[in-house]
Amino acid sequence: MRIYPTMELQNGRCVTLDKGRLDEAMIWHVNPTETALSWAAAGAEWMHLTDFDAIEGRDTNSELVEEIIRTAEMPVQLAGGMRTREQVEYWINKGAGRIVIGTLAAWDPSLVKELAKLHPDQIVLAVDVWQGHVMTEGWRSESAFTPEAFIEAFADTPFAGILVTDIDSDMEDVEAQLGLISGLAEKSRTPIIASGVVRTTDDISRLAYIPNISGALVGRALFRKTVDLSEALEVAKLAHEPVAEFQ
Repeated sequence: MRIYPTMELQNGRCVTLDKGRLDEAMIWHVNPTETALSWAAAGAEWMHLTDFDAIEGRDTNSELVEEIIRTAEMPVQLAGGMRTREQVEYWINKGAGRIVIGTLAAWDPSLVKELAKLHPDQIVLAVDVWQGHVMTEGWRSESAFTPEAFIEAFADTPFAGILVTDIDSDMEDVEAQLGLISGLAEKSRTPIIASGVVRTTDDISRLAYIPNISGALVGRALFRKTVDLSEALEVAKLAHEPVAEFQ
């Protein structure tokens, strides 16, 4: 299982949100590029980066995002505001390792399927769940899709992964989140990346026992220092993985 140390940017600063409330961001007084480098030095093989300003339609963080992609010494999985083919391909051309797409997949599934085929292992589907429905536009609009139907609609699409966030729970009820994520992982043909579940390294161990979970985002817990990245990476590396039985 892969650990993705996770950084969220707003107005050039590292922040974390409570249930996606952009107007109530907690600011962490750290240097974003130096933080990314420290994660690479700790052994991270990937990082996840979300641009909250891009979700709002602003390019405030563009130069900083480019700098992180250029200097992080590991591939960057980039999310936030990917609403057009041009935006997706712009950031792929800028060197982003993967692009996370949610809203555009609900708006134009055919385009997203095409992008996934054109850019193998570089497109990740975001499935943000609120009260049984997939949310779009930065968690502000409720779509008609259930998460199961949304994932099934892309069953044959060659995504690099499916990133699942249970907004209902959002760190408060890990048991409920694990239930949702494990249920979706069971039905999905594409490996699931869990978001918002890890508060301690014990949560990483528990996730590793769920079939079809390929990774987990760890953000707030790193900044709050309830999880040490080196320890998290080691736990994920040594975690039990089911072995197929050959007859």
